[in-house]
Amino acid sequence: MEVTELINNSFDLEEKILLGQVETALHGIVEKYKTESYPFEVLQCGGGWQFLTKKDYHGTVAQLNGEKFLKRLSAASLETLAIIAYKQPVTKGEIEAIRGVSCDYAVQKLLEKELIIISGRNEKAPGQPLLYSTSVGFMDYFGINSAEELPKIKEVLADQLTAPTIIRDKVPGEASGDAAAWAVTEGGELIGNKGGEGEESE
Repeated sequence: MEVTELINNSFDLEEKILLGQVETALHGIVEKYKTESYPFEVLQCGGGWQFLTKKDYHGTVAQLNGEKFLKRLSAASLETLAIIAYKQPVTKGEIEAIRGVSCDYAVQKLLEKELIIISGRNEKAPGQPLLYSTSVGFMDYFGINSAEELPKIKEVLADQLTAPTIIRDKVPGEASGDAAAWAVTEGGELIGNKGGEGEESE
């Protein structure tokens, strides 16, 4: 850990500080600032440890820092940022191929907000276009330590999936066994089962 190396290199100690000692000290500091006596806390974020304002005080601090801190990312910027986060490193052309529209403005704004960085060039592509990746500021913004902590695509989609809807259309005077059973498939197709065909009989 960098903290351990920093302490051992900065002070002339008879015995070297061990990683376990640093972790124990960090744990004590974290627990100390969790109490209600402090408006800030120590969190592991952006690949390191930081003093951050507690959520209860975010609104007040944002007002003191000016309106620019109250502005949220636009839908276009969020879409572009999501593509970069999950596909990084990625070129602007690849982003536009996914979104279907130009992303020049969104990319420029994300660069200005220091949420993304230019991480190199795609030397295998014609013209060697620039590659974009998320920054340390991105991890700070979303409170993660690495891009690996982002929600998995399957997990996000799973929350949006709905079970097929079963509709039973019974015509007046028709026996229950002759009712038509309709269902909507995952692909959105409406399928029918007249007279309960294919259903198990009791």
